[in-house]
Amino acid sequence: MSEKRVALSALPALRVAATRAGRTIALANGVFDLFHVGHLRYLAGAKAHADLLVVAVNSDASTRLNKGPGRPVVPEAERAEIIEALSCVDHVVLFDSKDVVPVIRALRPDVHVKGTDYTPDTIPEAAEVRAYGGRVAVAGDP
Repeated sequence: MSEKRVALSALPALRVAATRAGRTIALANGVFDLFHVGHLRYLAGAKAHADLLVVAVNSDASTRLNKGPGRPVVPEAERAEIIEALSCVDHVVLFDSKDVVPVIRALRPDVHVKGTDYTPDTIPEAAEVRAYGGRVAVAGDP
């Protein structure tokens, strides 16, 4: 496991450390099954929104909940390793829930960034993020 990998339980401490250091955190999330250039552009764009980029990767169980029994194609450990290898990514956390809300609640990112298949008005977690004063953004290819 990479030094970039963190447990969900470590996210509150990561938030505290970033705040003490005067650094902002962006959160991006996804399955990242069959990683492609659109994923790369999304994550590079997300990093531009903050000092640190935390990427929440759906576990195999979470992926099956969202994509069906035939997914993922690539196992969670390998998907996380690919994301960890990107220079724009500071930390990776695997999560088992259907949505990323538990990660948002633990990390309280300054900005939650979604890909261009969303608009700021269609980001499902927007209300959760705005409730504590965070913001949402969209990044990646148009």
